Amino acid sequence: MKEWIKDDTITYFFRNKKAGYSMHRVFIPIVHTMWNKYGSNVCKVEAPSHRASIASILRNLLWSYRHRNMYGINHVTGDAHYLILGLTGCKTVLTIHDMVTLRIPGNKIKRWILRKLWFEMPLKKADVITCISEKTRQELLKEFDISSEKIIVVHNPVDSTYRFHTKKFNTSNPRILHIGTGWNKNLERVIQALHGIPCVLVIIGKLTEDNLNLLHKLQINYENKVGISDEQMLQEYIDCDIVSFPSIFEGFGMPIIEGQAIGRPVVTSRLEPMMEIAGDGASFVDPYNVGSIRQGFLELINNKFYREDIVDKGLKNVEQYGVKKITEQYCEVYSTLF
Repeated sequence: MKEWIKDDTITYFFRNKKAGYSMHRVFIPIVHTMWNKYGSNVCKVEAPSHRASIASILRNLLWSYRHRNMYGINHVTGDAHYLILGLTGCKTVLTIHDMVTLRIPGNKIKRWILRKLWFEMPLKKADVITCISEKTRQELLKEFDISSEKIIVVHNPVDSTYRFHTKKFNTSNPRILHIGTGWNKNLERVIQALHGIPCVLVIIGKLTEDNLNLLHKLQINYENKVGISDEQMLQEYIDCDIVSFPSIFEGFGMPIIEGQAIGRPVVTSRLEPMMEIAGDGASFVDPYNVGSIRQGFLELINNKFYREDIVDKGLKNVEQYGVKKITEQYCEVYSTLF
């Protein structure tokens, strides 16, 4: 592999934090690893606007043009894919996390604009496209006319602060950590599945009135936390007994490998990309079947040997998602551009 960074530089382009911090959480460990290895040849910039209005998009495009790296590599790290359109005359890498943007409801004109600006035009412009899962790669190939050779799968890394913590499992009243309350996170079925099971359901994310009504109706003992820091999120993983992630749609599924890294059993969906990411280290359930989700929780609570086997397999699986290993894979991607 060419030691490209000795003579060249890389600039990481991020969306504005106000649009969501998830991309920063994924890529900041990679940026820090690159900084530690290559110092000032690595640069991180953040788009000025978090909105998706025409004026904000034009402002961000002008900003990306002014910040383009003419002598090295420009890596657009996700979501605001259109930023790559301002990087004229440059070597470019575009990371696609998922295709959920195309599922956002709206009129035909809005959907056409999203498709063009977020996918069709950026995909053509990028020299290399990385996807965080094979599922996302296959969806791109199915949806758009693009060469398969242009798309490379590089998984997300798990932050090195997520490491094994011993905890005695609370079989009488387990603490179940459910991350996310969006349409795809399947919270309603999880609540229904836990009806009558003694537990504390810790929900990260804003609850709707319907969520609250269901929690009260089914008499679920719960805690709700919104806007917590990275340090607080890490502590929630450490304090929990089970990680709940039976999502119905994901591009990757960070809670799976974060839970595995801490040493907690994970309940997740028997769907891609969750199966790809979890390996053998999870209790897989049918996310559309409340009974299946319930059985997944009960088996982890009641079967010590099954639970410990899941944890052991999870710890083994998460080794492939180390920051250093994932950063090396990106360096291999960059080397193809020189």
